[in-house]
Amino acid sequence: MGSAVGSRRMSTLPSVPAGYVLREGVPSVADFVRLRDAAGMGPRSHEAAERGLPNTYYGVYVTDADGCPVGLARVISDGGTVYHISDVAVDEAHQGNGLGTVMMNAVMAFIERDAPETAYVNLLADVDGFYERWEFEYSAPESKGMVWKPA
Repeated sequence: MGSAVGSRRMSTLPSVPAGYVLREGVPSVADFVRLRDAAGMGPRSHEAAERGLPNTYYGVYVTDADGCPVGLARVISDGGTVYHISDVAVDEAHQGNGLGTVMMNAVMAFIERDAPETAYVNLLADVDGFYERWEFEYSAPESKGMVWKPA
């Protein structure tokens, strides 16, 4: 990911829509669990969120005019070799306003500043046609995303 490409890409995408505020960090555990559900994503328990959220390497979230979190995105990383973008979620009631784009712009700007040239930046997408804007490509057949779930 070259910073010149990233900078050019970032300047052409929309800024935070009126009525919303982009914040660095992660929302509360309760808001994290609620947002994943409101975005139609798989559930995470409060216990899992309590353990996981403090390990966020970089995070952003968006609040509405009332200060209620309505979107989030996180980076999980060792700070050098691997950067995994996770939990990009926007409450269904606020989808279509460009909030996912705003959060991904922030996440990618951070990664472009922080990640060494040889870092592996990945994500698991559950939507088509969104992450390609930031030059993400399917990794198969060179590599394949796989998952293992504890019993």
